Amino acid sequence: MSTQSTADMLRAFGRIGLLSFGGPAAQIAIMHEELVERRSWLSEDQFLRALSLCMLLPGPEAMQLATYAGWRLRGIWGGLLAGLLFVVPGALVIFALAFAYISYGQIPLVQAAFVGVKAAVIIVVLQALLRLAHKALAHRSAWVLAALAFVALFFFGLPFPLIIGVAAFYGFITSKAAHESPVAFSVPIAQTLRTIAIWSVLWVAPMIFLWLIQAEFLIQLGLFFSKLAVVTFGGAYAVLAYMSQTVVQDYGWVTSGQMIDALGLAETTPGPLILVTEFVAILAGARSGGIGLAIAAGLLALWVTFIPCFLWIFAAGPYIETLTSRPRLSAALSAITAAVVGVILNLSIWFALHVLFDQVAKWGAMPLPTLTSINLIAVFLTATAALLMLRYKLGLVSTMGLMALTGMGLSIF
Repeated sequence: MSTQSTADMLRAFGRIGLLSFGGPAAQIAIMHEELVERRSWLSEDQFLRALSLCMLLPGPEAMQLATYAGWRLRGIWGGLLAGLLFVVPGALVIFALAFAYISYGQIPLVQAAFVGVKAAVIIVVLQALLRLAHKALAHRSAWVLAALAFVALFFFGLPFPLIIGVAAFYGFITSKAAHESPVAFSVPIAQTLRTIAIWSVLWVAPMIFLWLIQAEFLIQLGLFFSKLAVVTFGGAYAVLAYMSQTVVQDYGWVTSGQMIDALGLAETTPGPLILVTEFVAILAGARSGGIGLAIAAGLLALWVTFIPCFLWIFAAGPYIETLTSRPRLSAALSAITAAVVGVILNLSIWFALHVLFDQVAKWGAMPLPTLTSINLIAVFLTATAALLMLRYKLGLVSTMGLMALTGMGLSIF
C-alpha cells in the first residue's frame, strides 16, 4: 500500500471531485488522467481491475472507484478521504439548488426554464441508452434480455430488483466457464467480517434512532433509499425508473414533473448522478414537514445511499484480484448490463412522455399520454437539444443553459 501524503491526496481527489461533471464515463476518464497518467499512483492494470470490481458492485461505480483508489493508497483513511471528496461538493450544490427550487420553482419564468432543462434531459438519457446498448448488446441473448426487461417494466410494471435478480441468475447459470477453482482468501475472514459488521452498524444506526423516536416518514424514506443502494446495478439511470415510479406513484413524495426537474439539476452538478436521491428527499421532507424535516431527509438520503458504498469497497477491496477473474460473476454482470438497456429504454420513454405531454394517464402499468395535451414548446426544445447534442456534439452544461434560456424566451414572447 502506497504512502501518499494527505496534502497530495487532497489535491488529487479534490480536483476529481470538483471536475466530476458529465456522468460516470467522464468521471472515470478524469480519474484515469489524474491517477494513472498524471501521478502514476495506479497502473493501467490496477485501474481496470478496480473498475471491473466496481461494476460488479451495487452503487455509483465512479464514486466507488475513487474510494477504492484512495483505499489502495492510504487504507481506510484514504478511502474515506477520496470517497467524501467525490461526493461532498455535489451534495452541497444539490442542497443549495433544492432549497432554491422550493422557494422559486413555481415562478412561471423558472418553470419555463425547467421545460428547456427537461428537454435536454431526454437527450442525455437517450445518449446513455445508445452508449450502453452499443457495448452491452453484442449477442442475440443480450438483445432478448434487454427486450424482456423493457416489456416487464413498461407493460407489466414488475419490480426492478426482481428483473436484475433474474438477469444475474440467468447469466450465472448459462455461463460457459469451466469449473472455477476455489476462492483464495487474501485476508483473514475475521477481518472481513469485522469490516462488514462495523459498516453495517453505521448504515443502520440512524434508522434505529429514528425508530426509537417514531419518526415514521424518515423511517420510510430511509428504508426506501437503503433498498436503492442495494439494487443500483448499472448506474443511476438504471434505477431511476424504479425510483420514479415509487416516489411519484406509490409514496406521492414528489410529482412526475419534480422528479424530472430533480434529474435535470443533478445532471448539472459535480459528483454521482445518484445524488438525485438527496434532491428528492429534500423535496419530500419539505412537503411533509417544512425546512427542518427537509434538511433531515436530505442528510438521511445521503447517509443511506453512500455509507453502503464504503461497506462494499472496504469489504471487497482485498479480494479484487480474485473477484475480477471469476468468469461466472462476469457473465452475471454482463446479463445485468443487458437487462439494464431495457430498463433505461423504459426510463427514456417515461421521461419523454411526461415532458412532451401535459397529461399522461396509465393503462395498467403502461403510461398512456393524452394526444391532445401535447406541449409544442417542449417538442421544439427537445428537437433543438437533440440537434445540438447529437449533431453538433455540444456539451451537456452548455446545452442545458441554452435550452433554459430558450424556454424562458419562448414563454415571454
